[in-house]
Amino acid sequence: MNYNESIQQLLKTDGALAAAVVDYSSGMLLAGGGSTSIDLEIAAAGNTEVLRAKMKTMQLLNLKDSIDDILITLGEQYHLLRPVNKQDGLCLYFVLDKTKSNLALARRALVEVEKVIK
Repeated sequence: MNYNESIQQLLKTDGALAAAVVDYSSGMLLAGGGSTSIDLEIAAAGNTEVLRAKMKTMQLLNLKDSIDDILITLGEQYHLLRPVNKQDGLCLYFVLDKTKSNLALARRALVEVEKVIK
């Protein structure tokens, strides 16, 4: 599944507002879609800072582990970041409407897309 197909698959999830494939080392948006009210370029760049900060902290703490995902809960939205383990430097970024989504199903959708993304 290519990046655009992956985005389209994620956007089928109940409550999905936007989704993106991001190069987290640079914060560059590689593919994205969903609501035009969300500036994915800015969101991708800003939220990858969170991912990089957590990775740096894990290194400083000498934690020999990996990040499954990072959840940021806002008043009206969930923002999920999931590193793509088989493609170093890539992550999936997913924005959901808190009132219309099921967090467990959204996380599962990310796992399924991560397995098949190329």
